Amino acid sequence: MNRFEIKEDFYLDGEKIKIISGGIHYFRVVPEYWRDRLEKIKALGCNTIETYVAWNVHEPKKGEFCFEGIADLGRFLALAQELGLWAIVRPSPYICAEWEFGGLPAWLLAEDGMRLRSSYEPYINHICDYYKKLFEVLAPLQVTNGGPILMFQIENEYGAYGEDSTYLESLKQIMEDNGVTVPFITSDGPWGDYLSCGKVEGVLQSGNFGSKAKEQFAVLKKHIGDKPLMCMEFWVGWFDAWGDKHHTEPPEKHAKELNDILELGNVNIYMAEGGTNFGFMNGANYYDRLTPDVTSYDYDALLTEDGQITEKYKAFQEVISRFRKVPQVELTTHIGRTSYGEVPVKEKVGLFEALDSIAVPEEHFYPQPMEKLGQAYGYILYRSELVRDKEIEKLFLFETNDRAKVYLDEKEIATLYDRELLAEKKVDKICGERLDILVENMGRVNYGIRMERQNKGIKGAVVLNGHQHYKWTHYPLPLDNLERLPFGKGYTKGLPAFYRFEFVAEEQKDGYLDTFLDVSGFGKGCAFINGFNLGRFWEIGPQGRLYVPGPLIHAGKNEIILFETEGKAADKITLCAEPKLDMA
Repeated sequence: MNRFEIKEDFYLDGEKIKIISGGIHYFRVVPEYWRDRLEKIKALGCNTIETYVAWNVHEPKKGEFCFEGIADLGRFLALAQELGLWAIVRPSPYICAEWEFGGLPAWLLAEDGMRLRSSYEPYINHICDYYKKLFEVLAPLQVTNGGPILMFQIENEYGAYGEDSTYLESLKQIMEDNGVTVPFITSDGPWGDYLSCGKVEGVLQSGNFGSKAKEQFAVLKKHIGDKPLMCMEFWVGWFDAWGDKHHTEPPEKHAKELNDILELGNVNIYMAEGGTNFGFMNGANYYDRLTPDVTSYDYDALLTEDGQITEKYKAFQEVISRFRKVPQVELTTHIGRTSYGEVPVKEKVGLFEALDSIAVPEEHFYPQPMEKLGQAYGYILYRSELVRDKEIEKLFLFETNDRAKVYLDEKEIATLYDRELLAEKKVDKICGERLDILVENMGRVNYGIRMERQNKGIKGAVVLNGHQHYKWTHYPLPLDNLERLPFGKGYTKGLPAFYRFEFVAEEQKDGYLDTFLDVSGFGKGCAFINGFNLGRFWEIGPQGRLYVPGPLIHAGKNEIILFETEGKAADKITLCAEPKLDMA
């Protein structure tokens, strides 16, 4: 059993300790690679790792908890301890992290009137239920119980969101009621009144920033007095959004800042390993427009998305060596890269032809958002027969997020994205019998006040020719049952469709071989390998290839399925040996 204390400095069993931590999110790395990434973080010179805890990973449906596979947080932390690393855990319950809905579960939005990140009682009650299960895993892993966890964070950058001190105190109390005995910490940007609004009495405040370390620490010092300085998120890179550029910065810039931080205090490097937004779990930001994040969370981190050591890693390792002895670490997981070359399309089927096989329809008078139907992620198709409005001139999808494709008798008449959904759309006069609207959840906003407005699909109304249209059949498409796809049932060029590919791989005897999926010629959609959702692709970039970790590839036959929504398709895909994060 150990004792961790926060006085004028950090103390472990009565001895001062300088915390040099590397950020890594277990839910962004396949479990087979956890050891490799942790070994590399230790070899960097870190004595600690930091991770968020994503609520939506562990309670995907209300009352249904998951702590297995990529969600096996206990195993991840035990592995860190086995390697001699301490841990900072941020169970928040909001994490931001460029993760879908900031880690909050989508089912919260099924409740009318839900208020987030506040002392709103129904929200607090859900946290209590979740924390009861979560801390059955975390409480035994505290240093006070012989585990690796040094401290827990309360909320996350709350000063940039609200000023409900009762809420923050409640989170602290709930954690204590569930067995927390180690110190707490908060983290906020050292700007404006963020530190004041995010403060919890008796809890150490830390700062999040990526530059001007001496200036930022000077501001933080005014708030914390004679307490240790900690940069909880030292941003060494940045995330990418679709249609934006891939962000990179020179290693020497951040290496200098790291030296300044370590001269004055303690650090958590965000990110040491970025990883991947597998599935539909990318977040989004919204300032003047919607900017959904790409599938890769490479972040220009010290380790690449697939765990390769970078020049930035080496520069940081040299700086850290000035402050503590960098250990020699044997890397025990053998990982390489390979190309499987071109893979032709084997089968395909149109969405409209496959619809009844992969979706269970629900009838509603008014269109319902995903959450009301128990759906969290993916796509949803709304269908209605036209009786009076057989000739459409104007269309308005009131209160619809994020991207909609509209079809009349299976002919596309409009694609509406983000702010195009805020106004009525004039369309060429066209007659038809059936209206289909395919709406994509492109990732819920993970930061700011728009979080409470993140119902996906159509929450309001479909307005045709100036009046509301009723009676809708809803087809939820979370795409978690693609084994039901009826390939060969039918296909129409130019419409959304599923494409199936097969390739053969040899047994990976002495380690793993990663590859990268290139879908050039396809427009927009998502990709699956052997039933695992790799994430989204979009021809606008900047990400040009999806990362395929070796453990997802079987010896023998492997299946890849693409769902493509734009009606743009090639006759092949390519599995390459190199990533492509910048298509410019």
